[in-house]
This record gives sequence, structure tokens and C-alpha cells, in this order.
Amino acid sequence: MYGDFFDNDQSFLSRIDDLIDFNKVDLPAIEEFPSRFINRELSWLEFNERVLEEARDSENPLFERLNFLSITGSNLDEFFMIRVASLKDQYNAGYTLPDPAGLLPEKQLELISDRTHEMVRKQYSTLLRSIVPALEKNRIEIINPSELNPAQKDYVKRYFESTVFPVLTPLAVAAGSPFPLIANKTINLIVRVEIPTAKNQKGQRMPFAVVQIPAILPRLLQLPSEEGDGQFILLEDVVSEHINRLFSGVKIGTISCFRIMRNADLDIDDEDAADLLSEIETQVRQRRWGEVIRLEIQSGYDEEILPILTENFEISDRDLYEIPGPLDLTFLSKLPSFFKDRQDLFYPPFTPQPSPAFYGKDDYFSVIREKDVILNHPYEDFDTVIELIRRAAEDPNVLAIKQTLYRVGGQSPIITSLADAAIRGKQVLVLVELRARFDEENNIQWAKKLEQAGCHVIYGLVGLKTHSKITLIVRNEEDGIRRYVHLATGNYNETTAKIYTDLGLLTCSEPFGRDATDFFNMISGYSMPLSWRKLIPAPKWLRIDTLNRIEQEIKNAREGKPAAIVAKINSLVDPEIIDALYRASQAGVRITLIVRGICCLRPGIKNLSENIHVRSIVGRYLEHSRIIYFYNDGQEDLFLSSADWMPRNLDRRIELQFPVEEKSARMRVFHVLYVQLMDTDRARIMEPDGTYHRVDRRRKEAFDSQVRLCHDAIEAAASLNPEPRMMDRYIPSEVNATAVFKDDK
Repeated sequence: MYGDFFDNDQSFLSRIDDLIDFNKVDLPAIEEFPSRFINRELSWLEFNERVLEEARDSENPLFERLNFLSITGSNLDEFFMIRVASLKDQYNAGYTLPDPAGLLPEKQLELISDRTHEMVRKQYSTLLRSIVPALEKNRIEIINPSELNPAQKDYVKRYFESTVFPVLTPLAVAAGSPFPLIANKTINLIVRVEIPTAKNQKGQRMPFAVVQIPAILPRLLQLPSEEGDGQFILLEDVVSEHINRLFSGVKIGTISCFRIMRNADLDIDDEDAADLLSEIETQVRQRRWGEVIRLEIQSGYDEEILPILTENFEISDRDLYEIPGPLDLTFLSKLPSFFKDRQDLFYPPFTPQPSPAFYGKDDYFSVIREKDVILNHPYEDFDTVIELIRRAAEDPNVLAIKQTLYRVGGQSPIITSLADAAIRGKQVLVLVELRARFDEENNIQWAKKLEQAGCHVIYGLVGLKTHSKITLIVRNEEDGIRRYVHLATGNYNETTAKIYTDLGLLTCSEPFGRDATDFFNMISGYSMPLSWRKLIPAPKWLRIDTLNRIEQEIKNAREGKPAAIVAKINSLVDPEIIDALYRASQAGVRITLIVRGICCLRPGIKNLSENIHVRSIVGRYLEHSRIIYFYNDGQEDLFLSSADWMPRNLDRRIELQFPVEEKSARMRVFHVLYVQLMDTDRARIMEPDGTYHRVDRRRKEAFDSQVRLCHDAIEAAASLNPEPRMMDRYIPSEVNATAVFKDDK
């Protein structure tokens, strides 16, 4: 099933040999191409544009379009809080070194502002001109207070009095007084009031008040409807409609709605922080009050209010966004939860299937002893990993469990099993990365729980963020101690495992086990291995290894041998890696990149990157797995990795890249790669200027790689279970792959 695209003995390169034309050329040094890098921030915005395209695509189910639009909003929020904030820090500090694309911080901020203003315009055009009418056709409406019928008005009034009013706190904005402190990302109303005086009963127009919309309450309030239609009102409209209750004896003037974005990047000096746990707790609390970097104000605002906001927040016109609709589009992702019975408005349902290797097996360890196992999430469920760790915790023969945790689920069964293992007397070592961005608070709580259970907890390493995903289980068996290892491209998070595509490897190969032991000794103590048998860690080793492998492909190409590199990664930013790929392209190495997000490399430039083809896949699931392939003169080296090709991953994080060697495991990974290269439905092709276009589907059948992998999982389960969970969408089994790539050029 997983090898239906090519025979088991056929090389991966030979199967895609005719997909891309390449040339061997004698060219000048790459340094003579000064514009060879794309700015990282602009490339990220191109990625968010691809997500926005999914929201604009009327072929997608309506509720999925809502989710995509919500994602573009949350993505943009994080982009401003971290990336734009960092650039502002550079600009304010007088930083004068350009980025690899040759842009200074000020120029980057200018280009970002232009691009994001246009993106916001597209977001709301999509919402108001396309999605709202589509919702109305399906009898779903978000209405204004003026559209409420008498029964709804009474319902809203009662809800306001009972639930909302007790939570609200009006904050006066008076002349000479400091402006109220506004929390990050909160929606606020600024209200003009008229206060009568003894001398002037006509009133005095000057004072204002700010009312924060309570984030603890649902943003959407469902309204009663005689016809059972789905009608809603936004919380800020509920408050605005009853604002008089907050200002008795005062005449209300205009009401304007605004939201601010603050710098939320943590600034932690590991070496100066005596207690990293305490320092991160403090910084997370302070995140709500960082420098204001963006102001959103809803259209129709009082013009006299705007100068007050911009002056107090120290916001320039470049950082001001006038919004022609509801602020903060992330609320849209909540709307589908009210209509779970409307399956026609969602993607066809798909339930992750059980792993064929473990289906019906009681002894997970014997399965792994038989051969290496590949797990493909979310097509196969994450329960296999959860169950393995649970069984290891309960198994009296298991002596130790060691694991790294980066992002963990809210109610993590893995944490429960690790704590249980420690209580049972097993040696349990857990590295909990406290600096996993926006998961800091969650990870702090888990770290404390594990310590209380008796686990040895490491809070990360000084100067390095631990991003690797590895579990080591040490078991006492009849023939001695055996080590079982799980390595993965994704986190130990049962929630994201349902929406992120990731690959995992289970093995008890002795070289992997010895490397895993050395790895944990390295991060928990002072051990520093001189070499590794199978694992390739970062920092230090992974960059060198990757560059050496690229150089080997260059050498082989120059000797007239076939040479190829295929990499599926999330981001390509590192200048040294990019320049190495350019040299490889010039030498005639065929390079195919599947880059979901940021790509700072320019493909298809004559005499530089003619042999580099870049595609991005944005679909139902977030592409997160990292697969690296080198032809290596027919040896075909195949790796999975936790690392992207970015300076932070290669130089400032603990990462792990690892080979896939067992034949059936390799076949499964090759299948994933090949299916993605065949995608004509969700794939976009990158142009030299950094823009993307969809694959030309003329004379081709639509082929969705993610849907195909769903069907693969269903078929595999069907061979074990006569009633597998099905998916209601057809995908063709055969596609002209040659035509796909010929048109990509």
C-alpha cells in the first residue's frame, strides 16, 4: 500500500528522475548575486497570505474558511508581538546591520506595514463580502443591537445585568491623570462623557472613560430565535448597548472600540537568572504590559479620540490599523462549535486510525523488537505513543524513562504516566522546556507536578532552548538491558497531534539506544560525546553534517554522477545553508524543497538556482514533519528531524536529526515525500520574487496529498479491522507526476 508509487528495490531518485530538468553549469561565485536572499519577515507574510487564500477559497467548507480566517488573525497577532516587536527594539537601539536581504530594521518595518495593511484589508474583504453572505445563506448571523427583536433585547439585557455588568470596571481618562493601563490584546471601549456642572448645566465635553471587554466571558452570545436560526451578538456590542448602566448621572457621547498589541517577547538572561523557573514566571506576567507596537481601532470612531490613543500609546500612523468590522477575528473559530450537527459545513470527518504495527498487540515492546516502526500523525492516532509510555510506567521490568518535553497538552496523559512511573520507583528524568513560546505557564505547572511526584526535572539548558523530541525507555529483559527509543518531528502533545502532520520512529536498535543514553547524559550533566553513532544533534553537529552532505552531492554532480537533495521542512532561513544549496544547484544537483512557511531562498534564478524547485502545502492539517533526503551516490540517506534550516535551530537549540534505516520504515517515509510532490490541490509553487502560485491543474486530476494519506491510513486499518473509520471524499489513485513537475517550472 505505501509502496504503490514505486517498487521496493527502486531508488527514490529513479522514481522522480524525469520530474525536474536540471543543468550542469560553470558559473561565477554566488556572492556576485547580491539579491539572492528574501527577507524573512516578508516571506512569513507570504505564508500567512497562503493561509488567507484558504479562507478566500469558496471550494473549502464554510466553517473551515472561518477557521482559516481566524488563524490568519492569530498568526498576525503573534507576528507583531514577537517579530515586529524585535525589529522595533533593533530600530530603537540604533541597530545598523542589514539582514541577509540587505534591509535595515527601519526599512523592514516600512515594508511590513505596507504588506500587513493590505493583508488586513483582504481579511475583512473576505469576511464582509464573502463569508458573511455565505453564513447568512446558511441562516447564521452576527447581528447589531439595532437588529434585535423585543424578545432578544430582553434576553441581552438580562444577560448583561446578571453576567456582564458585575465584571465591568469603567476607568476614567481625565485631564492631568495618567492613561489607564491597557492589557495586551484586550478589546476596549473608549467612551466620551458629558459631566454636568453647577455653573454649566449644558455640560462640559472633555472627559473620557475606558471599559475593557472581559476576556473571561465568551465573545459570542447566542440569541434566542423563534425560527431556530443561528443568531449571535458580540460581547462588545452587548456592553456598548448598555453602557449607560456604568455611568449613572452622566450623558454618554460617542463610543469607539480599540485593541492594542504589545511586545510579548521574553527577555531572559539565563546566566543572570538565579532561578530560571521564577524568572520566567515573572516575565510571563509582565508580557501583558510590554511596549505598544500596534493599535487597531474600529471604523466610525470619534476623531477626537484617536489623538488621545496614539499619544498615550506612542503609536505612529504606520502602526495604526483602521478596522472595518469586528476587532480580533480569532472569535470566528468559536462559531462552528455551535453547529456541530452541520457536517456539510466542515471537512469530511476523519478519525486518526490505529497504527497497523500495534493493532491488537498486547506487547508493544515485542513489536518494536521485531522491526523499527514509523508513526504518521494525524493519519495514525497519537494513542500509540501515549499507550507505550503508560505501559512503560506500569511495567515492572522498566527501570527508567527519560524524555524531553517542549509543548505539552492541557490534560496530558503522558505527564500522568511519567509521574506514575516515578511514584512506582522508576528513574524518571524529564527536561521541560520552560521557554516554549506562549506555553510557558502550562510548562511551569507540569514541571512542578513532575517534581512533586519524584521525577528529576531539568528546566532547560543555559543559553539553549531544547526543541528535540525523544523518549528513552530502559528495560530489563531476559537477555539483559534493552533500550527502546522514540524519536519524532513533533511534540508530545495529544491535541496538536490531531492537526499537525508529524512522523515518529520507534526503535530498539542498540546504536540508537546508546546515543539516546549519551544524549540524556549530555543535557543532564557534564558529558560531551566526541561523536555519535546515529543521532545528529544541534547545536555543533547538525550544521556541519548538513553542509558536508550538501558538499558531497556537489562533488558527485561535478564527477558526472546523479545527485539530488529533497527536503521537507517548515522554514528555510539560514544563509549558510542557502548558499550551499545555491552552489549545489550550480553544480547540477537537483534540489526539491517542500517548505511550508518561511523560505528566504530564491528558486529558479538563471545561473544561480535553476535546479531548485520550492513548493508549499497549506491544507487541512498543518504540515510540521521534517524529512531530509540525500541521494549520496545511490546510498540514499534518509533522515527525520526536529530542526528547521534556521540559525536558531542549528545554533541556539537542542535538536535531533536521525536516520531512517529499516526497509519498511524507509518505504513509508518515501511514500509521504512522494505523495507531497504529487500534490496538485493544496500545493503552491514559489517564484523567484518570493510569491507563490497554485499548481496548474490543466490536464490533471486534483490530487490532495493530505486526503491521500487519510485514505492510506483507512486502507491500512481496513486490512486489520473490517469496519475502519471512513472518509467521505474520493481521491484518484493515479496521477501524472511528470506533468506535475514539468508545469512547476
